[in-house]
Amino acid sequence: MSYKIIRVGKWQLVVAALFAFGVQLAFANNAPLVSGSYQVVQDTTLGSQAQIRMRIHLVNHGSFNLSIQRMTLWDFSHPDKGGTHACAVAVRAHASVETTQEFTIRRSDYQLWQKGLRPRFVLQMTGPGNTKSKAVVRLDRISGQEAK
Repeated sequence: MSYKIIRVGKWQLVVAALFAFGVQLAFANNAPLVSGSYQVVQDTTLGSQAQIRMRIHLVNHGSFNLSIQRMTLWDFSHPDKGGTHACAVAVRAHASVETTQEFTIRRSDYQLWQKGLRPRFVLQMTGPGNTKSKAVVRLDRISGQEAK
């Protein structure tokens, strides 16, 4: 009888280990390919618009190099014309890069950032074999005082 309990216990252990491994894989697949942070280094009010210069720190968590070709600042219902532009930023696999970009957005949107809303970027990029992809990156504010 105790042999039967041990045998059943082994199968329960195997099932539990497979479940735990599956959960780990699910979380690994949900990890973002690119993450980032930002710091506003300059802002200028232009009527109802705000022109902001941002220092952006991007981290590539993937195992291949990325070439970012377009950044779109997409926080609200639609991007402003000044919220998207072409760029050429290369991020090596498992590495990070800093870039400074300038955007013109609605002043009211910028004021929401100052209250804690995190900006969101849509990055259009190419990966291995010139495969095109998009990544949505929710940027964290770099702690400390903003340089203005």
